[in-house]
Amino acid sequence: MTKSRHSNSSMRFKKYGVFLAQILAPNSIGAHYLSELHQLCELGLIGQEFFFKRYSKLKNVLIITRNLPPLIGGMERLIWHIVDALHEHFRVIVIGPDGCSSFLPNTLKVKEIPFNPLWKFLIFSYIYARKLAKIYRPEIVFCGSGLTAPIGYFVAKLVNAQKIVYLHGLDVEASDFFYQRLWPPFFKRMNKILVNSNFTRNLVLSRGVPDKNIVILHPGVSLPNLDKKEEASNAFRERYGLVNDPIMLYVGRITPRKGLSIFVEKILPEIAHKYKKAKLVVIGDEPKAALAKIGGELEKIRKTLELKGLEDRVLFLGSRPQDHPELSEAYFAADVLVFPVQERPGDNEGFGMVAIEAAAHGTPTVAFKAGGVTDAVKDGVSGFLVETGDYTIFAKRVVKILESPKVLDQNQMKNFVRHFSWDRFYSTLEKYFLS
Repeated sequence: MTKSRHSNSSMRFKKYGVFLAQILAPNSIGAHYLSELHQLCELGLIGQEFFFKRYSKLKNVLIITRNLPPLIGGMERLIWHIVDALHEHFRVIVIGPDGCSSFLPNTLKVKEIPFNPLWKFLIFSYIYARKLAKIYRPEIVFCGSGLTAPIGYFVAKLVNAQKIVYLHGLDVEASDFFYQRLWPPFFKRMNKILVNSNFTRNLVLSRGVPDKNIVILHPGVSLPNLDKKEEASNAFRERYGLVNDPIMLYVGRITPRKGLSIFVEKILPEIAHKYKKAKLVVIGDEPKAALAKIGGELEKIRKTLELKGLEDRVLFLGSRPQDHPELSEAYFAADVLVFPVQERPGDNEGFGMVAIEAAAHGTPTVAFKAGGVTDAVKDGVSGFLVETGDYTIFAKRVVKILESPKVLDQNQMKNFVRHFSWDRFYSTLEKYFLS
């Protein structure tokens, strides 16, 4: 056994030794060698600078973003997928938050910046973006949100690179006076703006950005194995003693915009009266690293539950990373996802990824018609949309699903979700980066 391992190791290093000799010849490396180069980097046979600066023919892309894991949220998950997709076709350099490198391919050049305080992140991001841009001369500078758009603009101008930004709803309508005066003017200076919904597109248009510069790129979803639905559902229900209980699921941050406190106060009592055993499962927590720090929602919700005598009807599980298996189990186990997002001046939902994730698991959503949610929920197909503030109808739609779990056609729901697959997302993304 030992001899065999030694023999395999020797053969592998001979193979890469030959390959190293090949790549030492100038101009010999093309895109088709990318996977071999990645393996060489992983083995430590070549350094990242060697790969980046001299022997890759691929375009350089500099990504500047605060939105990456370990921070938790839909924006962070989305930008991670963008980085993952781009590194297959480009040489990617990332400036991101502390800890992000452990979530990214180890062949990337990554500079981590403390994400708090915000001023420190912005200043050091600009300093290192200029430095890395001078070294790697990127053809494209990509900003993961509106927050880093000014940095991206000046750095791209320095090296004559294309400027692309992905905007979410809050990027455009954030109510901060200082932000509104200084940040949105840079959106008009971008070569291309990617947006997550029609709602965000309209916000960007209202800022004077030409329609031809805007591309709607909905976030994608991983399609689960539906054959495991029963097994996963049973495992979740048994784990939390919910075997025979109707389950309403809430997934997301606990903030005023998400509307969980409104749901508990105005809607849950009506549902609880109709269904004595119905339970609300909450997966999420108050944000700890968000830019808009609004605390006290969870305490407010707990007090409301106590006041209405509904403490035993809600199960708080805390937050879960996106790839945590229990999150998928919860989607499978739930009868309905409740998404009571609110219309709030300067703080609207840009899209509503949880509704797409629920539909991918065959679980319908009941949501208010707020912000970009109308892109994420197709009324009568993947769930029901309710006029904002109509709490009675919201409760009735939830009850309708609990009474008739098959009220919506599963095949139509599957067809709707396929439009949000990551494959489709990647092909659209590559179209604008490779052009």
